[in-house]
Order: sequence, then structure tokens, then C-alpha cells
Amino acid sequence: MKARLIAVGERAPEWVATGFADYQKRLSHWLPLELVEVAPGLRGRNRDAARAMADEGQRVVAAFPKGGLVVALDGRGRGHSSEDLARRLEHWRQQGRDLAFLIGGPEGHAPEVLAAADERWSLGPLTLPHMLVRLVVAEQLYRAASLLANHPYHRA
Repeated sequence: MKARLIAVGERAPEWVATGFADYQKRLSHWLPLELVEVAPGLRGRNRDAARAMADEGQRVVAAFPKGGLVVALDGRGRGHSSEDLARRLEHWRQQGRDLAFLIGGPEGHAPEVLAAADERWSLGPLTLPHMLVRLVVAEQLYRAASLLANHPYHRA
């Protein structure tokens, strides 16, 4: 099983890229994680934000792994403790499908993206910068995988 983090936005700040790469490397033997950056829709004065979100949505859906299980990061989704996420990861592993985790643009996900998702995952009630979410997701996936492997990384 492999995982793909499909994120709207390009060129993460160096501290995000470095942190993500660290967790990506740590995860490599438990859950290979690929980052797929999707170009954001055009925004600005005299531009339609809904059109930008729809354009992003098309690019996000096109990046889904064939037959994969899709989890959209969404503030209205289901929250998980670290232990709950480890149980979800084990459940996903048992399905034998590749995973895709989706991070939307400034307005969130296009309706067609949410409709295509198998699950929605909320990181909590806070609004987080989307680039930071990349790092948080990678760390939480590493924490969940380490819990399943009885690795001492997670000490509650």
C-alpha cells in the first residue's frame, strides 16, 4: 500500500518542505508517501473564486490513484485521536488499496471532490495554513504507523 498527499498549492516554504521530507523518509518502510502538488486556480480581482475552486477540483480528481481510497481533509470531517487514526490506518491497510489524502485550496474542496471522497478527516476546529497541513498530515501518518509497529515514537 502506498499513500499520496494531493495538495492544492505549489512551492512550499523551505521549513515545510524539509519537515515533510523528514516524515516522508521516516514513513518510507511503513507507508510510502508521495506528494502531488496541484496548481491552484486563478484568483484575484475580477476572477470567480468558484471557477478557481472548480478548476482545482478537476486537477485534484485527475490525480487520484486508480482504485484508491480517498480521504479529504475537511473541517467538517471526522476528527481522530492518534490512536483512532492508527486504527483507521490499519483498517485502510486491510482493504489493500492505495490511499490518497486531499488538501484543498483557499476556499476548500470543490463539491465534486468531496462527493468523490470515501471519507472526510478533520484536523480539528482550528483553521490551519494549508502548507502547514501537509506537515501535520505527514507527522500524524507517521505517528499512526509507528503506533501500529509498536515503535516508541508515540508516548502518550
